[in-house]
Amino acid sequence: MKKVVRTAMPTSIAPMHTNGVSRISYLVSRRKYARRGFTFTELIVVVLMISLFVLMTQMRLFGLFRKNTFKADVQQLVSTMQTAVSAAAESDRRYEVIIDLVEQSYMLRQISTADLSEVLEEEIIAINDLGDNCRFAYVLFDDGAYTNEGRAKFRAGHSGWQYGGVIVLLDEDENPYSVLVNRVNRIVTLSRGEIEPPAAKRADEVPF
Repeated sequence: MKKVVRTAMPTSIAPMHTNGVSRISYLVSRRKYARRGFTFTELIVVVLMISLFVLMTQMRLFGLFRKNTFKADVQQLVSTMQTAVSAAAESDRRYEVIIDLVEQSYMLRQISTADLSEVLEEEIIAINDLGDNCRFAYVLFDDGAYTNEGRAKFRAGHSGWQYGGVIVLLDEDENPYSVLVNRVNRIVTLSRGEIEPPAAKRADEVPF
C-alpha cells in the first residue's frame, strides 16, 4: 500500500501589507524621519553656539587690539622723546619734539639753525599721528605753563631738556595717561592718571 503524506496547509496567512506599505518599512521610515529632524535641530544649535563663540572672540580680540594700539601709540611717543634727549646728550646736536594738539600728531626734528620758529624739511626725522583711540589732552610744563591747543615744544640739548613737563593723553574711554618729561634726570616715563611735573630750575638756568 502506498502511504499518502498529507501536508498541513496554513489555515490563515497574516497580511504582510497595509495599504500597500509594509509595516516594517513604515516603522523604519518613521524612525528615519524622526532621526533626521533631531539631527537638524542639533545642527542648528551647534551653528548658533559656534556663531556666538566667534562673535565673543571677535569682540575680545577687537578690544585687545584697541588696547594694544593705544599702548603702541603711547610707547612710540615715549621712545621718541627718549631718543631726542639721549641723542642730544651724546653729541653737540640739539633736538626738538613738537606736540601738535590740533592735528593730534608729533614731530621729531634736529635743530640746525638759530631760528627755532622755522622747521626745515631736512631737519625732520620723524612725524607720527596718533590713532583714533588715543589723543593728546593737554601739556603742562614744569614752569607752570599750560596748553591744550596749538603746539607744545620740548627741546633737548647736550645738558638735557630746556623744559620738562607732562604730556597727558586720553584713551577711547577718556582714561588719562601722563608722559613725564623730567629735565632733572632726562628720563621719560609713562604713568596712569594725571600727574604734576616735578619742580625744576628756571628755564634760563638750564643751558640749551
